[in-house]
Amino acid sequence: MEYFDRYEGGERAILVHLDIRQLQDPDDLGEFELLVDSAGAQRLALVTGSRLKPDAKYFVGSGKAEEIAELVRLHDADIVIFNHSLSPSQERNLESIAKCRVLDRTGLILDIFAQRARTYEGKLQVELAQLNHLSTRLVRGWTHLERQKGGIGLRGPGETQLETDRRLLQTRVNQLKTKLDKVKQTRAQGRAKRQKSDVPTISLVGYTNAGKSTLFNRLVDENIYAADQLFATLDPTLRRLDWQGVGRVVLVDTVGFVRHLPHELVESFHATLEETLEADLLLHVIDSSSEDMHEQINAVKAVLAEINNDVPVLNVYNKIDLTGEPPHVGYADKDTPNRVYLSSRDNLGIDGLSLAVQQLLTGTLTTFDLTLPYDAGQLKNALYELNVIEKESYDDTGHEHLTVRLQSDKLKQLLGQAGLSPKDVLPAAQATLLMPKLEEFEQKTPAASDADTAPLEDADFDEASLD
Repeated sequence: MEYFDRYEGGERAILVHLDIRQLQDPDDLGEFELLVDSAGAQRLALVTGSRLKPDAKYFVGSGKAEEIAELVRLHDADIVIFNHSLSPSQERNLESIAKCRVLDRTGLILDIFAQRARTYEGKLQVELAQLNHLSTRLVRGWTHLERQKGGIGLRGPGETQLETDRRLLQTRVNQLKTKLDKVKQTRAQGRAKRQKSDVPTISLVGYTNAGKSTLFNRLVDENIYAADQLFATLDPTLRRLDWQGVGRVVLVDTVGFVRHLPHELVESFHATLEETLEADLLLHVIDSSSEDMHEQINAVKAVLAEINNDVPVLNVYNKIDLTGEPPHVGYADKDTPNRVYLSSRDNLGIDGLSLAVQQLLTGTLTTFDLTLPYDAGQLKNALYELNVIEKESYDDTGHEHLTVRLQSDKLKQLLGQAGLSPKDVLPAAQATLLMPKLEEFEQKTPAASDADTAPLEDADFDEASLD
């Protein structure tokens, strides 16, 4: 068996994309070119073609493989990148004929993730995904892997280098999993504290480059990194903010998804994706200007299904500045919003998003007119923290009047905490909305007999009867 050293990669790339008619969900060429640009490669040439099914040896067929090799020599390319998943043997055969490094779609995405990882957790997750991918490619890819160890005390059958590499790789994988388990425990403790303090969590999910980070910056008034490229955000970012009508919430910006996201990444990033599982609401940010909008929506749904997500989802159709769609909120029924149209870049429709999230997290909103007593400072502060006060004024007696819009159960809770009855602060018609509903038998007052209600006279008493 002939072995060869694997070639080093580089930036000068030949791209290969085939139309495989046997595949029901083919990879998108435009997205592939964006992935290559995001990895920092220089596109020298694009090889396209069509096949009924992949070739077992080269994936592309021997004639197309020779064409790729000729383009590599012509352009002095460093690497050939396929927009498909290749088997280890196909990579080996292609490298043998092209005389340069060959990378498939999974390896390309892993390389982008390796560039983007910034935090300790992100680096651990990327390394684990890379090692899981590499473990399938430790066969006949390097000249030294089948050589026996030599030297004094090491001669004999011993252990081949391939076996040593496999063992060391598995040891490192186990170490990474142990470290990620500790990270998972830390995340679980943080989530437990948030749940104990009754702070809702809202997670932004969506296809990569849909505008999640731009929307995140708009909502929290920050400037985390956001760019028009795939996987601009890799590590999850959490921020606290005061959401109108809801109060304090935690907003989470997560990694973007792509079609055919490598299984190694889904497995390695499971700890991060658990942030979506523990959220109270998911904002599915959608690039409404994309021609592949529906395919991207299905890709996100597929990943969420893979991690068994059952959290309520609000679809946020972003980039309406490019489509001309007016900002508005759509409803599944009278009181349940299920979609919002906005532009996070141009700050259009953000108020509609706030209202929709408020309704989903707190229920149907109602407008109440409150007349506060002089000692209702606690209630007023709570209403200000929720940012639900629409209007305030004072009457001639000095009492403060507030017009608020929030869920009735929430107002009832706040009144109870302030020691106030709905009748103390609301008009009768509105107070009845917050009063407990009485059963029919509780609404009837038994009629009292005349004997029970008649006034007692002195003559009615017999002093002798008291003896």
